[in-house]
Amino acid sequence: MTPEVRKIVRYIEETFVEGGKAGDRPVTSVVVAAICANPWGGQGFVEDLRPEILRLAPILGQELVTRLTAVCPANRIEAYGKAAMVGANGEVEHGSALIHTLRFGNIFREAVEGTTYLSFTNTRGPMGAKISLPMTHKTEVGKRSHFLTVEFCIPDAPAPDEIVIAIGASDGGRLHPRIGDRFLDMKEMGIS
Repeated sequence: MTPEVRKIVRYIEETFVEGGKAGDRPVTSVVVAAICANPWGGQGFVEDLRPEILRLAPILGQELVTRLTAVCPANRIEAYGKAAMVGANGEVEHGSALIHTLRFGNIFREAVEGTTYLSFTNTRGPMGAKISLPMTHKTEVGKRSHFLTVEFCIPDAPAPDEIVIAIGASDGGRLHPRIGDRFLDMKEMGIS
C-alpha cells in the first residue's frame, strides 16, 4: 500500500542579488513536498511506529527525490536538507519517524552522491504555517557558505490529520559567502 498523498507541491527560488550585489550566477533552491494523511492519525499513542516507517518512508523518499531531481539535476546539487510538519492532531514524532530513517534519507543522499547528514526541521503547525527547510553542503559539513534555509508555506496544509514531508536542494551556496568555515575556526582555536 502506498502513502495517502493528497498533493505534491514544488517551490523554486532563484537568487540573483544579495546585499545589493549581483552574484556571478543565480543560485537555485528547490523544495518538493508531499502532503499526506498521517498514518498514525486517530490512533492515540502508538507504541511502535516502525511498521509504518518501513512501509512508507522509502516510497516517499523515492517519489520526492525523483520529482526534485527532475527540476534540479542530481549532478548540480551542492546542498540538501529535509523537513516535516505535522498538523494539529499529530505528534512531532510522526513527522520525525518518516524523515529520520536511512530508508528515507539514504535515497536522497545516494541520488546526489552526498556523504553528510541531511539537516532538518520537525515541527507542528496549522495550515499555511511557514516551513523552514535548512540545508548544508552535501559532502562538507563545515562549509558555512552552504548553510542555507528555504522558507515556504502551503496555504491548505497541513490539515489537522496530515503530515508535510519535504526535501530541498540548492545548486550552490550563498552568493557572497564571507564568514569562513567551521574548520578554519577550529584550526585558529586549536580545536581538533
